[in-house]
Amino acid sequence: MKQYLNLLQHILDHGEKKEDRTGTGTISVFGYQSKYDLREGFPILTTKKVLFDAVVWELLWFLRGSTNINDDLTQHTPIWNAWARDNGDLGPIYGYQWRHWEKFVWDEATKAYRKDHVDQIQQAIDTIKKNPDSRRIIVSAWNVGDIDRMALPPCHAFFQFYVVNGRLDCQLYQRSADVALGVPFNIASYALLMTMVALECNLTPGIFTHTLGDAHVYLNHLEGVRVQLTRTPSVLPTLEIAKKKVLDYRFEDIKLVGYQPAAFIKFPIAV
Repeated sequence: MKQYLNLLQHILDHGEKKEDRTGTGTISVFGYQSKYDLREGFPILTTKKVLFDAVVWELLWFLRGSTNINDDLTQHTPIWNAWARDNGDLGPIYGYQWRHWEKFVWDEATKAYRKDHVDQIQQAIDTIKKNPDSRRIIVSAWNVGDIDRMALPPCHAFFQFYVVNGRLDCQLYQRSADVALGVPFNIASYALLMTMVALECNLTPGIFTHTLGDAHVYLNHLEGVRVQLTRTPSVLPTLEIAKKKVLDYRFEDIKLVGYQPAAFIKFPIAV
């Protein structure tokens, strides 16, 4: 995971001070890209501990289309608690957009439009299987009409799959990237999703490309970042995962083997 350490160093070397919505302050660069080849190991940080169980629980929660922290899956990860409303609701965030993107279709019988939904995840999987050379295998969480209803607009805004020579690649565009705290989680989450999709489609998980818009380190994360940059990456772990349909996965189907990270570094969350 030298790619990630290179990103941290790039921000420290070339970033500019910038104010932000939370009032914390950041050092920020705009536009950065890293690539992680899953054939070399599962891309999770070894220079600090990343809570992989939380990665799995959140991804499964998204894939269920869930948008409330009181959903039974979320008892294992408090990631979204800080943004939830009193009743636990977060509005139509990632899971809703991935599985229930709203659209209106003309009903000839009633001569009126009716609301329907698009399951983008299933649509992407079906396209990979039926038309793998398509350049339209995209899942978007950035629904302009729903932004005001969301507790937090999507940071990882949309992703695209690419099939070539029996390999599945994925590129994510992330508009806002909390590099110290959020990005390690995002890398692991999309690498896991990419693997799940590849297995269902009988493909080899290949290269995850992570494209960042505003890539920033919060000022109160700088001390921890400097500590992490003194550490040397160790061997990447491997992923043991059942082969089944993406939407059928359960927590016990997924296991990380050989993960031996350096000590955890606590970074405060900016809400």
